[in-house]
Amino acid sequence: MPEGPELHLASHFVNEACGELVFGGCVEKSPVSRNPEVPFESSAYHISALARGKELRLTLSPLPGAQPPQEPLALVFRFGMTGSFQLVPRDALPPHAHLRFYTAPPSPQLALCFVDIRRFGRWELGGEWDPGRGPCVLLEYEQFRENVLRNLADKAFDRPICEALLDQRFFNGIGNYLRAEILHRLRIPPFEKARTVLEALQRHRLSPELTLSQKIKAKLQNPDLLELCHSVPKEVVQLGGKGYGPESREEDFAAFRAWLRCYGTPGMNSLRDRHGRTIWFQGDPGPLAPKGGKSRKKKSKGAQQGPEDRVEDPTLQNKATLRTRRTQRGLEQSTAQQPKGTSLQQDPETPLVPEKGKRRRRQATSGRRRPQKITGDTPSLEPEGTSAS
Repeated sequence: MPEGPELHLASHFVNEACGELVFGGCVEKSPVSRNPEVPFESSAYHISALARGKELRLTLSPLPGAQPPQEPLALVFRFGMTGSFQLVPRDALPPHAHLRFYTAPPSPQLALCFVDIRRFGRWELGGEWDPGRGPCVLLEYEQFRENVLRNLADKAFDRPICEALLDQRFFNGIGNYLRAEILHRLRIPPFEKARTVLEALQRHRLSPELTLSQKIKAKLQNPDLLELCHSVPKEVVQLGGKGYGPESREEDFAAFRAWLRCYGTPGMNSLRDRHGRTIWFQGDPGPLAPKGGKSRKKKSKGAQQGPEDRVEDPTLQNKATLRTRRTQRGLEQSTAQQPKGTSLQQDPETPLVPEKGKRRRRQATSGRRRPQKITGDTPSLEPEGTSAS
């Protein structure tokens, strides 16, 4: 999912790629998109972009003398899971280009496209930032820091720090990979109580005897969590790429993958938070870790069987092995007691598993019971396609 840095990279891309271009005509929306139509038409206009947290504002500004007379129009985009901007030839539109802005003739026409494969992205007319989102961690650091420390009594900070970091009222621009990288650098357990972590920042004050340069040096050498919420996203923006670089699309992400220290990297553990989002970490998860949660570890590349293949906790594997052995012993005993002529037609490579939902019935104390017909082609006790859990 695009996070704050991706939105800022998108705004830089639009401003650099479209700064000298003149757009013209109507704005075109794909018929499958459920977003609103954009009622804008001009013979000549410029496009500029500005990002704030996880939002991007696109402004369409008519040039002097453009027809019909039109006021500037602003749209605010939220990228959802897969949103991005691409500038392509008009006759080579990419799939899933749900909003299209065309350059004016006579030069070879291009199209600035908002591309969104999964269609979770949204745009709204008017250009107003979402009032429910806090200050941007990248562009409004001082306001962001004050907003967090001033509101520590909010119930959002009763939750684990990994969940609080996704609350856009306080951490506008932080997402899943950023929270993992920030907590990993400070060795903070992801399921430590958020208020416990952040209240310590209120008590920490640099000595007033330090000079300004000494204070700056101390902060750079020992940044706290809120400072990393600002500096770590800046690192990603400085990497560039991520679909907006000069390289091919796959190579464009190479620098980012090399930059990651924790998120999805081999040797790291993972758990799901109460919203179902995976948090990556190293070491102890913390006191608020979900009960019964299965901690998983990312395998090294040489041991991986697939991109999502992970090793479960060995204690859980041992318990599963014991259950399987007990099940097999029980089935071997029941098979030995089967009447002659009965067969279990089971794949020899599939573990024997008793049919779920079946309970033994007591013999009726009175009345006659109809005998069960036994044949040589009795079907398997296990439904087709099932396997041992």
